[in-house]
Amino acid sequence: MTTRIAIDCMGGDHGPSVTVPAAIRFLAKHPAAHLVLVGQEDVLRPLVGDHAEGARLRIVHASEVVGMDESPALALRNKKDSSMRVAINLVKAGEADACVSAGNTGALMAISRFVLKMLPGIDRPAICAPLPTARGHTHMLDLGANVDCGPEHLLQFGIMGAMLVEAMEHKERPTVGILNIGEEEIKGNEVVKAAAELLRVSGLNFIGNVEGDGIYKGEADVIVCDGFVGNVALKTSEGLAQMLASALKSEFKRNWLTKVAALIAISVLNNFKKRFDHRRYNGAILLGLKGISVKSHGSADELAFGTAISRAYDAAENRALERISARMAQLTAAQAVAVESV
Repeated sequence: MTTRIAIDCMGGDHGPSVTVPAAIRFLAKHPAAHLVLVGQEDVLRPLVGDHAEGARLRIVHASEVVGMDESPALALRNKKDSSMRVAINLVKAGEADACVSAGNTGALMAISRFVLKMLPGIDRPAICAPLPTARGHTHMLDLGANVDCGPEHLLQFGIMGAMLVEAMEHKERPTVGILNIGEEEIKGNEVVKAAAELLRVSGLNFIGNVEGDGIYKGEADVIVCDGFVGNVALKTSEGLAQMLASALKSEFKRNWLTKVAALIAISVLNNFKKRFDHRRYNGAILLGLKGISVKSHGSADELAFGTAISRAYDAAENRALERISARMAQLTAAQAVAVESV
């Protein structure tokens, strides 16, 4: 099956200098992939260089660029020929199976929702991304799209996350937990407790509450929370990781003895760095839309942006949206039967 990915080449802190080389490298590793590079043609064409356009690689011109600090509302209303908007339009038109952008997160959310619309049964899109754990990785959502959520929204997030893991990792009945301040059922605010009750009767493999330290213990394949809590947890984790890496580097540079110790431990340190390298977990999927839209870190380098392209490719190739739609249809049907029986 041919999988087509539209790439907003102008977005992010580095723009085409990173997105184009990352796309070309990805294309070389995935012979079944087709890429559409979207952006200002006079900028992109020289970077494509000897990689001739054809069935697997083509450029689509877009005259405008959404700034990283630009208002999402203004980007949606005033920049209809932005590289971000054109890439999303290609998904809407069926000319691409997914799009990837390192651009303005708010603008990507707003434009994706406006253009692609919501899947039936889903009220709000959620940002879902993998996080490294002691057992491999977990998927967490929402990571910032929805500050305030009701119990039904958290139920929908659980379903979307579980179906994504089933599709992309071929894991039957992945475990789902809800982020809370304690493992006991009585803990948490009313929204979280109500959401937990909905998840228990949802048919998902729900394991109950997961505390903050349980995220990185790998207690669940999917962890559900509202966007406020999820984003704080994500940014706190990123800050802690950066602090520890910096502190470790400083300690090894302290004197000649610690420098020798660093040389001895170099293979262990390299393996540790590779295992928890945030670039290998880049690419957050905006779940709940009638199309796949993936957000890369704005500061992504070639490796990180390539990972985001891979996330989009895997989600499209494994038909993640079809699984989510099918499960939501089952839930809607079950709810209708329940109402009729009352």
